Amino acid sequence: MTEEKKTGGAGVHRRRPHYSGKYPKKFEEKYKELDPERYPETAEKVIAKGSTPAGTHLPIMVAEIMDFLQVQPGQTGLDCTLGYGGHSSEILRRLGGQGHLYGLDADPIEIRKTEERLRAKGYGAEIFTAVHTNFRNIDRIAAQYGPFDFVMADLGVSSMQIDDPSRGFSYKMDGPLDLRFDPSRGESAAERLKSLSKEEIAGMLEENSDEPYADRIAETLDRARRRRQSPETTEQLRDLIETALAFLPAGERRDAVKKSCARTFQALRIDVNSEFEVLQEFLEKLPGALVSGGRCAVLTFHSGEDRLVKKEFQLGERDGIYREVAKNVIRPGHEECYRNPRAHSAKLRWAVRA
Repeated sequence: MTEEKKTGGAGVHRRRPHYSGKYPKKFEEKYKELDPERYPETAEKVIAKGSTPAGTHLPIMVAEIMDFLQVQPGQTGLDCTLGYGGHSSEILRRLGGQGHLYGLDADPIEIRKTEERLRAKGYGAEIFTAVHTNFRNIDRIAAQYGPFDFVMADLGVSSMQIDDPSRGFSYKMDGPLDLRFDPSRGESAAERLKSLSKEEIAGMLEENSDEPYADRIAETLDRARRRRQSPETTEQLRDLIETALAFLPAGERRDAVKKSCARTFQALRIDVNSEFEVLQEFLEKLPGALVSGGRCAVLTFHSGEDRLVKKEFQLGERDGIYREVAKNVIRPGHEECYRNPRAHSAKLRWAVRA
């Protein structure tokens, strides 16, 4: 069989790339996981094992969010973090063809894919609009399209970003050390590390991820920078973290390196994307985007994010901006955490506009 062949006017048929072994290991080789609607059985097998199919994202706490938002046909709503479109799909289903949903995303790569996916499900421009922008700009969006009956924001990193090595979000696969939600804006993580002092790196690691070995990792990264060997790839950063923790006993080192890698990548991602500053700006502008009685739900995955949301909602209730806020944080159920381990750290808080 030739590499390419014409197929009855249907365009060009291309063979999928071959891979060694029984199962594909590289992201781009997992063609069945990357197309779950065409291969649902493969996707379900992956999910059943407690994993997320490559290139997709399992929406978290959908039932809990929908129970609170109480979406009704005819309403106008805003999904501030469109991602893979899991929450938006459920919202659109509940709108029943009446009203409108606006979906925001800072990622120019994934928003295009998700818009195409939702269009293919039958949600046309009359019911759904995707807008490429950061949710810190909610005031501009509300001025143009709002105010909204409901607003939701899922602050988790999408699995599509984590799993794709070309985005540089994970230490588990080698790729460029980028970590930006929008690769066309700002500094990459590699560029950022070249501009930070040892003290600034240590402070970033402590503040953004409570890294216990912040000073040692910062010293190693600073030494590499001075030698003009600052990491350019995820693998190089992982190796430097391993070097920094070489003093640990062999029996402890492997697990410690794994955890410090996860925390370091998290801290860098938060810094590169100014995540805390963006969230603070969003929360301050949020009340002005809601109608009276409008509902907002925010899903966080970091203790610092949750503290910001809790504080702003409580201040808003005290000042009469919100008539009611969640008294206690809402967590995902055991079954969801078993089915989707990435849900473990999720925390949901809500508020109702006065």
